Amino acid sequence: MDTLDAMRVFVAVVERNGFSAAAEALELSPAAVTRQIAALEKRLSARLLNRTTRRVGTTSIGAAYYQRCVQLLAEFDALEASVSAQSLQPSGRLRISAPVSYGIARLAPLLPGYAHDHPEVALDLSLSDRQVDIVEEGFDLAIRISRAPAPALIARRLAQARILLCAAPAYLEREGVPQAPEQLAAHRCLAYSYWAGGDSWQLQGPQGRTVDVPVQAHLRANNGDVLREAAIAGMGIIAQPDFIVAPALAAGRLRPDWHLPPVGIHAVYPSRSHLAPKVRSFIDYLVQRLAGEDPAAPSR
Repeated sequence: MDTLDAMRVFVAVVERNGFSAAAEALELSPAAVTRQIAALEKRLSARLLNRTTRRVGTTSIGAAYYQRCVQLLAEFDALEASVSAQSLQPSGRLRISAPVSYGIARLAPLLPGYAHDHPEVALDLSLSDRQVDIVEEGFDLAIRISRAPAPALIARRLAQARILLCAAPAYLEREGVPQAPEQLAAHRCLAYSYWAGGDSWQLQGPQGRTVDVPVQAHLRANNGDVLREAAIAGMGIIAQPDFIVAPALAAGRLRPDWHLPPVGIHAVYPSRSHLAPKVRSFIDYLVQRLAGEDPAAPSR
């Protein structure tokens, strides 16, 4: 017996003063209503209704039980309505993990617009270049910059980043401009700790030429902004995404040369099943706002 269903049947019998009227209202057979009431009384070990050939009324216990049933069913219906509403409208706290530099350069300017459009969503952005465990650490989604996101996660492409090889004009004047990728081995290189290729940079140049170049890291750091500032100061050559070095390039503080293959920027999340509206709406918003930054994205 489903207790909630039995409670609803009991309330209907009391409010309609009879089994037949309750059965009609609930679209059940009178026999089904009778069975539900009998099962409920057996479960409670109490008589809830007095039955005569002319009318049905509550016992003293039944009257008290009726009042509590009305209250509990109203609370349960309100709870279901609240959950259903939340399942349709973006709401609640949205926990996002993103790389530090990308979060500052690209995500931060977009947050006010999303917050304006979805006032019921509370944004919780955690910036770290470490690749977090989304499920274990309780994140709703993460922004990943890589050529191949983890296969265990669902990934939606947001944009593309160009990886540029850069150095300060002062460094190049002092050490010389590498004329071929292989000459990087003799230069001071500034390496990103989380670079998937380790101490090897795969470079692309004219006519689509690609070459893997082993480099020696004279500085290693786990943040791209630190490496950019070191390069501006003339410490060496960096390979960093355009969103980190673009302002310095525009100001003439760094010079680009060869480049590495571009990488995709993805929103990743654990499962497609029952994707919360707050997650879906945020990803859709990013896709729309970042569409112009991905020349490789398919047209819609």
